[in-house]
Amino acid sequence: MSTKFEQIEKLKQELMDRYVILMLAILAFYIFIFTFYTYDNFLIWYLGSALFFLGYTYFLMRRRFKQSTIVHLHLLIAPLFNIYIVLAFWDYSVVSFCWYLPIPIGAYIFFSKKEVFLYTLYTVLIILACYFITANFNLEFPERSQKTVLFTDIIIIISNILVVTLLIYYKDKIRRLEILSEFEKTEEIIIAEDKKTADISAESTAENIESMEKLFSRIEISMNEKLLFKDMKFNLSALSVALEVNSSYISKAIRYKGYPNFNSYLNTCRVNYVKKLFTEIDFQKATLMYVYTEAGFSNQSTFNRAFKQIEGITPSEYFQKHLKNTI
Repeated sequence: MSTKFEQIEKLKQELMDRYVILMLAILAFYIFIFTFYTYDNFLIWYLGSALFFLGYTYFLMRRRFKQSTIVHLHLLIAPLFNIYIVLAFWDYSVVSFCWYLPIPIGAYIFFSKKEVFLYTLYTVLIILACYFITANFNLEFPERSQKTVLFTDIIIIISNILVVTLLIYYKDKIRRLEILSEFEKTEEIIIAEDKKTADISAESTAENIESMEKLFSRIEISMNEKLLFKDMKFNLSALSVALEVNSSYISKAIRYKGYPNFNSYLNTCRVNYVKKLFTEIDFQKATLMYVYTEAGFSNQSTFNRAFKQIEGITPSEYFQKHLKNTI
């Protein structure tokens, strides 16, 4: 079964094929218009050469070049080809600019955001170049009747609606596959992490178990006798320095004893110390803030969350229960 990446590449190839077929049909229709409806010999040859160039070169390049290369060439050449069309109808209508709309959309489907920006800028520069040419050069083109211009404008709008609809349709299909691919990658990462955890268990031979037990005993002594956890900024690196043991070995020993990670173990030490303080402190003289800061928690929300995760009840519920049992 093909991968999601292969399916995406297949969809992009399908989009390219259908886009070329659609553009060939549009060019052929325009040649028909300028042959039988409003005769223009130059446009017939101009559009005919475009039809031949697009169809023949795509047929030659389709299997020999990468998709990105073909799309880059088209996005660079197509706007240049359209300059004459824009200039020829400049005095009558600006609807020809619609042909530039699919350029950034096509770039968005195939390339990165940076390249989309560059192609958008490229398109804007061509439009400005058209304006500069018409403003500074007296170009002569065949005159067009209002009826002809209206008809060609309608065809241009319909053609671009078809092109943009095709691009959006395939972009939506490609995006769905990309999202599925992202989900699969996430699942692969989770599976890899689970496998890593399983590997840790598998590697726990008698010798490893003994070394981890010894290391965890050293961790317990440092944490509970030296009360290192009371430092709010205490972390795995600090414990590694204190024990002169690589942090990865410390993490492995902590996970071996059933703690998900170092922070979970650290919070457990702090919560146990808080429970001890509950039995020793006179709360008529001390506050709850004193208790959790004394245990190493930086603020009450962090303390409440950690306590609830470890004990299953809130600090206040635990305190009330403790007083009730004491009484």
